[in-house]
This record gives sequence, C-alpha cells and structure tokens, in this order.
Amino acid sequence: MRVWDIPPKLLCDKHLLGEHAEIHALWTVITKGKKGYSSHPETIRWRGRLKALYLRHDAVSKEMARRGFNHSSFLDENLATGEMNQTEYVDSVAEQKRLLSMKGCACRVKLEENDPH
Repeated sequence: MRVWDIPPKLLCDKHLLGEHAEIHALWTVITKGKKGYSSHPETIRWRGRLKALYLRHDAVSKEMARRGFNHSSFLDENLATGEMNQTEYVDSVAEQKRLLSMKGCACRVKLEENDPH
C-alpha cells in the first residue's frame, strides 16, 4: 500500500494507476471504518488528513486525464476534512525516489540531494 509524495507527473503509468487504486482503498478504510489495512502505516499517516488525500487524488486524476486515461471514480468532497497538507511520511521523499529508481520503471525521479522533486 503506497501513496507517493512525488508529483504525479513524474510517476510512470503503472505507479500512477496503482496509486489511484491505493487512494481509493485508503479512503474507504478511513471514511467507512473498514478494518482491512486500518493499522497499516500508510493508512495511519492519512488519518486526520482526508483533505490532503482528496487533493492528492485530484492531482493524480488530472495526470491520468492528461495521459488519456478515463477517470470516473470520484471521492466525496464532503468527507475531505482535516489537514490540507501531508507532513508525515512512511519513507522520506528522497527514499521514495530511491525506491522508485530501483524498480526499473519509467518513473522520472531524480536522485540529486537538493532536488525538491
């Protein structure tokens, strides 16, 4: 389970679409009180930050549309409460870039130390 903290435009199609599915899974677990993955670190970091998760979904959805993917699964904006920004990480952004770079996919991550993305 992973929601990246890297701009969606830098993700390959596989990771972009995978993240979209994960966002919906997290949203369901948190908003409907589902038990599956409720204690997963990725779920925990989004509790109290549904507004941030909603905004991430919006950014991912826009990138999907830009690439020509159909998108018809929307989140209920009325449930988008809490913090607007995600400030907690399972892995730092630098570590996320390192992990993506090791996958051999088409993600366009830079590993320079001072690169913001």
